Amino acid sequence: MTTYDTELIMRAVAITGTRNTGHRSRGHYADLFHDYLGPFADDAHFYIGGARGIDSLSLLWLADDTAADITVVVPSTVDQQPADAREAITHCRERITEIVELGARELKTAAYHARNRWLVDRTSMTIGFPHQDEPTSGTWQTLTYAAEMGKPRLIVPV
Repeated sequence: MTTYDTELIMRAVAITGTRNTGHRSRGHYADLFHDYLGPFADDAHFYIGGARGIDSLSLLWLADDTAADITVVVPSTVDQQPADAREAITHCRERITEIVELGARELKTAAYHARNRWLVDRTSMTIGFPHQDEPTSGTWQTLTYAAEMGKPRLIVPV
């Protein structure tokens, strides 16, 4: 059975969120993930960007606290991700179902927006963890794109 076949059975959920997470403790994020990702974890396949912040924190939580399938998607290659994001991916490698490297030539805004659209296009809903002080962030761009596609969104401000 391929990943696509599995998606016909399981709910596919994109996770998006701020890279700026230093204003809260890791325990605070674990509680948020328990409350807002946990209810989907038994029958969902999570698609996560491979960046720092919410991407890495949610990856670590999902890998350690659930049996959910996990796909990590990066705009270029894993090697080009920040060190803390690479460490999270390495730590969780045995729990990651699939790593998708989109091969962008330059890591600029367009590459991240393409990754975000890729996530939304392949999932049935998006859960976003935006930082309230970043109204034009990639997180909001992703949530807006999901809305334009008519897909449900769950927004959990951090």
